[in-house]
Order: sequence, then structure tokens, then C-alpha cells
Amino acid sequence: MSEGSKIEFRLNNQTRLLKKFICNSSFLSIVFGLFCIYALDINGILPFIFFGFALLNLLNLYYLQFYRKLTLSAVIAAALSFIGASSVTLLSGGINSPFIFVLVIIVLGGYISARFFGKIYLTTIVVVIVLMYLLSEMGVYRSINEVPDSSKELFSLLSLLFSVYILGGVFGKDLLKAHHSMITSKTHIEERIEEKEVLLRTVHHRVKNNLQTVSSLLNLQSKNSSNNKIKQIVQSSQNRVNAMAMIHEMLYLRENLSRIEFKSYVEELSDYLINSAGGDKDVKIHLDIPNIELGIDTAIPLGLLINEAITNSLKYGFVENINGKIDIKLVKEADGKTYFLSISDNGIGYGKDIDLRTTKSLGLKLIHTLARQLKGSVERDPSCLGTTYNIAFKEISSTEFHS
Repeated sequence: MSEGSKIEFRLNNQTRLLKKFICNSSFLSIVFGLFCIYALDINGILPFIFFGFALLNLLNLYYLQFYRKLTLSAVIAAALSFIGASSVTLLSGGINSPFIFVLVIIVLGGYISARFFGKIYLTTIVVVIVLMYLLSEMGVYRSINEVPDSSKELFSLLSLLFSVYILGGVFGKDLLKAHHSMITSKTHIEERIEEKEVLLRTVHHRVKNNLQTVSSLLNLQSKNSSNNKIKQIVQSSQNRVNAMAMIHEMLYLRENLSRIEFKSYVEELSDYLINSAGGDKDVKIHLDIPNIELGIDTAIPLGLLINEAITNSLKYGFVENINGKIDIKLVKEADGKTYFLSISDNGIGYGKDIDLRTTKSLGLKLIHTLARQLKGSVERDPSCLGTTYNIAFKEISSTEFHS
């Protein structure tokens, strides 16, 4: 259901509830007014308050039907209900009147319409009830109570029946229906989400399998060639493919299908690259990465960038069998959006005159390109021993990634 359809559905429900309240309360008010005259022997203005409320409410219903201004009609209905219920309560015993329960129902109706109206009605009615109590303490009701002593019990019965019917027959049914609709909708949404998660997990699994197939094909192609340079190129491509395959594998194996635990991913990637480099180099990789989760659109280019940096270090930084070390440190800045990544090794490094943007080395070009893809920048620190890359980047969303 689209957002427009949801709004229209909600407005139709509110309109239906308001019409139901107006019709029922008007009918009951007319009946109550007739009872006041013919059964309760009330000859004051109390019956005419009921008749007046019913008449004005029905005019409000006509206004709603003709002009379809839901908010204004709801405010009018609430104001009429408040004035009518307060007046009847004042003229039938005040704080001791059973009709005071109708004021509680008005608060409920306000919250059903909108939280803002509910708060207004709640504050107003609390103030009115406190004032009624103060008037009762002053003895004011003894002179304005229009309900005869002989009719008080019957008036109490009718007041309670009036309150119970409005509460249960109007608002109660609607709340039960809304609750049932909400439960049904929630169940349907949960089923749809579960179905989509299964499909998405299957997609990640298939992508991982396809990438591993590509990696295997590259491996076979490398074995069929006697040219060492071609073998190195194919191996680098195979590493890039496996770096992406690892992300999809982690996604379908874990609960979260859109974000991965980046530290675990880098640990797995670095172990793979060390093993791929062969056993003739004694190189350790030290990670200083917090336990954070990154979205797939950030993790893939960042993983490829780390892959290129580690591969370059292993291939060119440690040409001799030395005790090599690669440090990878990731820091999340205070703004919560910016990250700082440092990748350094203690190898022999490369010429200071080499520019990442103009070099002919594919690996170095990729590091620069991937940093830009992450809406960041990469700088080489020439003051450090070996090679050090300082990358500042931001986590990107799927919309930014595909734009």
C-alpha cells in the first residue's frame, strides 16, 4: 500500500468513527432527554441540554457530509461533547454525578483522533474536574442540582448505560477492529520481510558462488600459462574477486543481510592474502579496528582498497625474507559519519615521486579510485618507514552508490 493510500485509509477510518460517534451520541442524548422529562421528573434545563447537543451534533454531521472537513468537524464534536457533558455534570451533582464518566470518554476520543487533541482534552478535563471538586466543597451544587432525590438512582443507571454504550459500542469496537487490523498487517509484513530475507540470502549465496567460480576459472587460466607476469596479473584479479566473494559469504551467513562486521571481514581477507602470497615471507598483519558494521556499498570498495594495499605490500614491499609487519587501523570520527583508515608497512616502500593519480600501476590507481568512490581521499605519508596510506572516507548509502 502506497503512502497516499495509507493516508486515505486512515482518514476514511477516522471519518467513519466520527460519524458513528455523532449518530450514536445524538440518538442517546435524545432518548436521555425524553427520560429526563417523562421518567425522571426533571423540569429544568437539563433535558434541553441533551436535545440541544443532539441537534447541534446532527448539524455538524451534515457539515461533515457536505464539506468533508474532518478536522474541523472533529473539533466541533469534541467541543459540543465537552460543553454538554460538563453542563449535565454540573446540573446533576457535580463531582458526585455519575455523568462525569462521559468526560473520561471524551479524553479517549481525543487520543483516538490525534495525540495532540487527546493532550488538550486531558488537560482541560482534569482542570474542570478539579474545579467541580472545589465547587462541591463550597456547597454550590445543593442549589443547582436538578435531579430529584427520587430519581437519582435511575439517573445514575441511565448515565452509566450511556457511558458504557459510547465507550464499548462506539470506541471499543473501533479499537478492537484497529487492533485486529494492526495484528493482521504486522503478520503480513513479517511474512513479507521473512520471504525477502530468504530471497536476499539466496542472492548473496549465488553471487558468492558465481564469484568463486570466476576465481576458479582464473586459477585454471593461471596454471595454463608459463608467463610469470600473466600469472601475477591473474592472481591479482583472483584476489579482487575473492575479496568481493567474502563479503557476500559473510552477509548470507549472518543475521544482518545488509551490513557486515568489518573487523571479522578484514581478518579473513588478510589471512587469505597472506596464504596466497606463499610461505616464503614472514609477514604479520596487525589490526586495530573497532567492532563496527558497515553497509555493503561501503564495505566492498573499502575491502578492495585494503586488498590492493596489502597485495602491493606483499608483492613489492617485502622482496626479501624479512620479518614484515602491516598495520591496519580504522578510527570512527566524533561526527559518526567520517572514518579514518591508516594502512602502513615496514617494507622498502616505493619512490616518493610516484603519484597515485598518474601512476601506471593498476593497484595504486585502484587505491586512489576506490577512495574517491568512498567520497574520500587518500594520501601517502612519505615521512614514515615503508609505505603508509592515510584514507579519510564516509559511509555511503545504496542511493549514493548507484547514482
